[in-house]
Amino acid sequence: MIFTEYKNTFRWVMIAASFIIVSLILWKTYEFFQHFKEEERVKMENWSFAQTDLQKMNNLNVDMGNLPLKVITSNTTTPMILVDSDGNISSYNNIDDTKAVDSTYLKNLILKFEKENTPIEVKQDGEIISTIYYGNSPLLNKLVYYPFALILIVVLFGAVIFFFYRSNKNATQNKLWSGMAKETAHQIGTPLSSLIGWTEILKSEEVNPEYIVEIEKDVDRLKTITERFSKIGSIPTLEVADIIKETIDAYDYLKSRSSKLIDFEIITPSGDIPVKLNKQLYSWVIENLVKNAIDAMKGRGRLTVEISQLENNVKVSVTDTGKGIPKNEFKKIFEPGFTSKKRGWGLGLSLTKRIIEDFHNGQIKVLQSELNKGTTIQIALTRAV
Repeated sequence: MIFTEYKNTFRWVMIAASFIIVSLILWKTYEFFQHFKEEERVKMENWSFAQTDLQKMNNLNVDMGNLPLKVITSNTTTPMILVDSDGNISSYNNIDDTKAVDSTYLKNLILKFEKENTPIEVKQDGEIISTIYYGNSPLLNKLVYYPFALILIVVLFGAVIFFFYRSNKNATQNKLWSGMAKETAHQIGTPLSSLIGWTEILKSEEVNPEYIVEIEKDVDRLKTITERFSKIGSIPTLEVADIIKETIDAYDYLKSRSSKLIDFEIITPSGDIPVKLNKQLYSWVIENLVKNAIDAMKGRGRLTVEISQLENNVKVSVTDTGKGIPKNEFKKIFEPGFTSKKRGWGLGLSLTKRIIEDFHNGQIKVLQSELNKGTTIQIALTRAV
């Protein structure tokens, strides 16, 4: 117990640490992005100063060296558009020339750049002579998607860990199921053999034959239970059987041994419906569903078993007039250990789900349920060709 609690604590510590690390990486990425963006703005401001100096040089016919020109030509990555004071496009840089032929394309770029970065005004003697509209460089645009890529990687990594943990947990549960089932079958086998021997002895004595018949019925019942546990612990074989007959047999067995205050009804189509079944395990499924329905009604109400067929789909529904199931528990009731009873291990429906879905490739679900009115659980199988 202490080891389990330690493992759970360690797991949550690792999750919290991973969340903190990812948060720090995202925050640092954001800081780097903003820093890089500020550097690009400084570069564009220097470009505007160089443009101003170059304009002064042209107006005064003064040679101030090649520095302003070098600053202007040094921009090889950041896309920009220079607009004069009259709103006309003077020049552009790092923009596809084939697309720049279209003036509409350049105007749309100006609107886009204006949203990405605040335009820089180029002034001379306090007067605005032009405006620089610039966008993010290709490197900066790629950096924008880095946090999303990082989050995606973390999510995928988390999903892999989750599915690995879930698969490992299911494998452990399946191993436990198999071990418990085989051990149960083995333990039942010893007293069962003894009971068969005692039954033979009773036959030789002057005992009421009716008592012997009832004892033999219970012995046969124990044999069936032993076979069920033996099969649940390994991969069972399926054979084509009439699902109507198998359902009625399991239904009748419980009907004769249940409260007379329950109104039983079974609805079936005419003819046979062949389905690949393991008879012992399938009868176990019907018995579990019927028993749960009886418990939900507390031994008083109406229980209906209905078999229907639509093309190759065969459906078996068990409906009761019991206490119902909350909608948020529709899937939980099939989980191992889940039970609403004061007594019980919560294994019946989980076994039922395993038998139907893992061994018969079918489906089982809560079709509908309403509190204090009843529940319908439905099994879906495929008709044998």
